[in-house]
Amino acid sequence: MITTKFQEDELSLLGFGAMRLPEKDGAIDVAKVEEMVAYAMDHGVNYFDTAWPYHAGYSEIVMGKVLSKYPRDSYRLATKYPGHQISDHYDPAGVFEKQLEKCGVEYFDYYLLHNVTELSIDTYLDPKWGIVEYFKEQKRLGRIKHLGFSTHGHVPTMARFLDAMGDSMEFCQIQLNYLDWTLQDAKGKVELLNKHNIPVWVMEPVRGGKLANLNDAQNAQLKALRPDESIAAWGFRFLQGIGSVQMVLSGMSNMEQIVDNVKTFSTRKPLSNAELEVILEIAEQIKNAVPCTSCRYCCDGCPMELDIPLMMRICSELRVANSVNSAMILETFPEDKLPSACLHCGLCTQICPQNIPIPDVMQELSDKLETIPKWRDLSKIREQEAKELERKGK
Repeated sequence: MITTKFQEDELSLLGFGAMRLPEKDGAIDVAKVEEMVAYAMDHGVNYFDTAWPYHAGYSEIVMGKVLSKYPRDSYRLATKYPGHQISDHYDPAGVFEKQLEKCGVEYFDYYLLHNVTELSIDTYLDPKWGIVEYFKEQKRLGRIKHLGFSTHGHVPTMARFLDAMGDSMEFCQIQLNYLDWTLQDAKGKVELLNKHNIPVWVMEPVRGGKLANLNDAQNAQLKALRPDESIAAWGFRFLQGIGSVQMVLSGMSNMEQIVDNVKTFSTRKPLSNAELEVILEIAEQIKNAVPCTSCRYCCDGCPMELDIPLMMRICSELRVANSVNSAMILETFPEDKLPSACLHCGLCTQICPQNIPIPDVMQELSDKLETIPKWRDLSKIREQEAKELERKGK
């Protein structure tokens, strides 16, 4: 396992992200998580990252339970304060004490202010809530070993936060991959952090799995260059060439993913200049996709309870080609769960880490669906069925 040195800590370069844990019957599959964590620990992974909202609050509980079987000094546990969540009240002390209880620990090795972005930066900087000051005090007391922040914000927002609180931040977690290198100016974010001498923690290294599932032509192109590497490995090899990256988090959902990732991180094989040109060209080919990572933050507050990440994915597919196959999954959805049911209230956009104008995309998807003959026919059939049911009801 490749390791990095962060202050006094020796960390595995690969971190275990707990946002996409395996599930069974609608709940986290604890047995499968135990198996995955055991494999990770046996192969040198020692960093585990969770957060207050992951898996509706159960990620912290499960990770605490699973890791409790190992000596406390054998792993590093990270979690986050949810100041990015829209609320009329913020209680850092109450949340922190509850997190310690949920995880069954007396301290956190790494603690982050979760998603300092355009919509949350004023909350984090507001002295009324005292969020940063509270966590600085917990660090002084030894209940937090290292304090940092995560962000999906733009470069100017990061710069504003660093100007205000940079002296208190030891590391920063950003969305970094070869697609977002230019799409979300991750390159500029890395340069900003380098300027402040703040090490880079990486989230979404393969964009929620999207960069592990390219089209056939792109897969063949990469396989011809590195036949023994998985497609996902290319995303990690890209990151291995960025010197300030000290932690790469992967939200692994099954054993196949962790086995492949451990293999990739057993040796450092950064991309050559020629390979880098290829991967950045592939990024240009897929840039038209909706930049959704399926974090599902948007789903919690949707008044219509729409499956927004699914809609974002279908819209991305239809941007490439207006295919009946892409729309087919929606044929079984009731009318009030289709994109046309979107109220355009904007709550989803407010919470979206990617700043996606979700109502606009939902409208785009609705319009695209109307251009697909089979979908248009299905809509007419539904209208006829509704009229027939209404007639029989009368």
